[in-house]
Amino acid sequence: MTTFASSTLEVPRAGRIPRHIAVIMDGNGRWARQRYLPRVAGHRRGVKAVRAIVRACSERGVEYLTLFAFSSENWRRPAEEVTFLMELFVLALEQEVGKLHENGVRFKVIGDLSRFEPKLVRLVREAEALTAANRGLTLTIAANYGGRWDVLQAVNRMLREHPRLAAGFEERDVAPYLALSYAPEPDLFIRTGGEQRVSNFLLWQLAYTELYFTDTLWPDFDAAALDRAIISYQQRERRFGRTSEQLPAGTGLADYRVGHVPSGE
Repeated sequence: MTTFASSTLEVPRAGRIPRHIAVIMDGNGRWARQRYLPRVAGHRRGVKAVRAIVRACSERGVEYLTLFAFSSENWRRPAEEVTFLMELFVLALEQEVGKLHENGVRFKVIGDLSRFEPKLVRLVREAEALTAANRGLTLTIAANYGGRWDVLQAVNRMLREHPRLAAGFEERDVAPYLALSYAPEPDLFIRTGGEQRVSNFLLWQLAYTELYFTDTLWPDFDAAALDRAIISYQQRERRFGRTSEQLPAGTGLADYRVGHVPSGE
């Protein structure tokens, strides 16, 4: 199994194009309300935005894209909206997975699937199996996911397999059991819709991620909006606890031509 650098234990590589982008897709309901449409219309339009951003990330050389689709706290929403979201998830799996596979995308879902209907769980597992060998973009959907749940389930799994660690364990012991252990930590976190919080998303993994907040509502977030987020990322100095003077010459992201987002690394 591939292991990735922990930003708190060693300095990971940082390229001009984020290797891993994580997104909270916020604003579907407000997008619909602004157009005097039911909230479900915003969710439908949000699926189209997902399709566009998956394509844009692939074209720009992003290797991992993780989308927060449904949090462990979203069960608190009105029952009819939750039901619609589950139905939309099933429909998206039925309609989109084949296209993802044709384009070499590896599909993964993280979160506690135990509350989902058997049909949805079956479709998720079939999609993961179909695309497992693909070597293009890895698209992860976080569904019934919470950052605190992730840490707790990782520790519990670790202790079940290694009871001796109850006497004491380190970060390296827990990391392989995290839901996103197959991916490097996100380089860039994007939240659409104007809110500026991480909302229990990837709490462990975002330790040194660059944060980008935009007022753009998710259904309006397109390739140009993604480019603006990447340009903002390219202007950051990723020190990982070091001083600016400690950075090797020529390695700052701002040393690249900020106004241009290339098609790959």
